Amino acid sequence: MVVDIAPAGPVAAVLPDPLARRALTGVLFGSVGASIALSPVGKVSGAHINPVVSLVFWLEGTMPSAALGVYVLAQCLGAILGAAPLLAWGALGRSVSFGATVPGPPGALAAAAGEAGCTLLLVFLLLGFVENRRLRRFTPAIFPVLYGVLVAVEAPLSGTSTNPARTLGPAVVADVWSGAWVYLAGPVVGALAGLALREGLHRRRDLGELRVEVAKIFHFERDPFAPLAHLHHLRLDVLARRRTRSATR
Repeated sequence: MVVDIAPAGPVAAVLPDPLARRALTGVLFGSVGASIALSPVGKVSGAHINPVVSLVFWLEGTMPSAALGVYVLAQCLGAILGAAPLLAWGALGRSVSFGATVPGPPGALAAAAGEAGCTLLLVFLLLGFVENRRLRRFTPAIFPVLYGVLVAVEAPLSGTSTNPARTLGPAVVADVWSGAWVYLAGPVVGALAGLALREGLHRRRDLGELRVEVAKIFHFERDPFAPLAHLHHLRLDVLARRRTRSATR
């Protein structure tokens, strides 16, 4: 954001068109997400990096409730820690509020609609890839293209966050909270709408054989929550035995 979008930044000197700079920023943003998904970290964690993605996997039943809270906390803390070094940009960083996302001139409602629409596309495409055995290995490839288009087109409305944690980090560093509700309500509504659209298409086309099996963007050979699931079932088994013993006394 600072390098590409700042009017006095190095990219503006060689690429003056704001639309082109926004597209470049989106491609780079999506490429970072794809790289994390392909990395050893992504192999272990599933590479969500976005609370609404974790929420979607939880709603799909592939992520335990206990893990959801931990993931959201880690995503938010990571965003704040990742944004803190942006202060080193000084005046150049301040010129773009250190990458903070705020509603554009059309206002907060338009920004919320933009966030909802972009997140809907994100969730719909993400689930469409990860639920399909033939497509899931290509899932990381959708992010650079998707965000290149979304940031280029939608950023004037909201900044194209689609991620409450991504908005939180720069907001804390820059102390910019204008329209903060947009970046929570918009992505959550968009994620739920994406799920609803997918379920509607499944019923219409009778695609019951397609389902999300693992809460991961990439690397599907092992479920990262299998140990948690084992502990959950073990706890249920212990409780059942206790109830049985109590009933026989």
